[in-house]
Amino acid sequence: MKIAVTSRTASMDGEVDQRFGRAVYFIIYDTESDEFRVVDNAQNLNAMQGAGIQAAETVVSEGVDAVITGHCGPKAFRTLTAAGIRIFSGASGTIKEAIDEYRKGKLNETGAPDVQGHW
Repeated sequence: MKIAVTSRTASMDGEVDQRFGRAVYFIIYDTESDEFRVVDNAQNLNAMQGAGIQAAETVVSEGVDAVITGHCGPKAFRTLTAAGIRIFSGASGTIKEAIDEYRKGKLNETGAPDVQGHW
């Protein structure tokens, strides 16, 4: 299973980025191999519009099954759920901690966006 975690740095020790569409990086973590790779999301950091949709399309193209983030807006939420990707918002701490919380079943899957667009 692949999980995309929004990150402020290109490291598993970095903090979860609270923004999905404007996250600095996505850490793509494979639960089976325990390996990860970093996907730069710089093109969306200062986008005037469409950051959530474009970031979601990036994550979808990585073949992930779930997203862990702080918050997810409406356009990203629609794009991710249309692709069958589960969304876990409200995460904080390091990437390692967020993945550990996910594995223990302590993160709640979100059923709706939790912030407005352009957040």
